[in-house]
Amino acid sequence: MEAKDLELIEKHGAEDAELMALWDQHVVYEKMIDKLEAKSFLSPVESQEVKELKKKKLAGKTRLQLALDKYRTLEA
Repeated sequence: MEAKDLELIEKHGAEDAELMALWDQHVVYEKMIDKLEAKSFLSPVESQEVKELKKKKLAGKTRLQLALDKYRTLEA
């Protein structure tokens, strides 16, 4: 996430519950993925879980970027 995006989240997150929820979800997925990938060996179930988490994180990031787009245009 770029510094400008993080500034927008910090600035508008308090008033935009959806934006803040998307950001919180993004952080949770990232931590879960990092925790699993830190293991020296992943079982097939864990590997599948990492794939699913990455898909969910990407979908959430897409929605987060769309939410940030409206703030970018307001500040442009």
